Amino acid sequence: MTAQTTSLREAQMTRSQRRAAVLWGVVVGLVQAGTPLAFWWLDNTTVYALGLIVIASIYIGFAVADGRPKVIAVESAVTFGFVVLAAAAVTATPWLLVVGLAGHGLKDLWQHRTGFVAGTRWWPPFCMVVDAVVAAVIAVEILAGVSFS
Repeated sequence: MTAQTTSLREAQMTRSQRRAAVLWGVVVGLVQAGTPLAFWWLDNTTVYALGLIVIASIYIGFAVADGRPKVIAVESAVTFGFVVLAAAAVTATPWLLVVGLAGHGLKDLWQHRTGFVAGTRWWPPFCMVVDAVVAAVIAVEILAGVSFS
């Protein structure tokens, strides 16, 4: 059995496990959306950019646990892309945060479908929902005229 086959088997979840991952994703997403309140001395954009970087970086830990050099390299490169996007959002437009979170959600969906990184069975659906909730909150805040600077 290959690592890829094992990863796909681990990615399969029961209906109740999926429901729990989604429910907890909503809860954590709402908490994360409120993080600018905890870091009131920083701009909202900076706080959300740091959050995007942390979210993306978690997959490096999963990749190291997986142990395959190719997986570590790919996840590190993908994370670097999200770091650059988050940094650009700080000086450009907070819409880049929405793009970054939506993009990371799509990456989570891809991870869940392919099982590229072994041992992440519940994480991708959970993280995808967190990403979607935070992206939606940021989009609503932008449209409502909340200051991000």
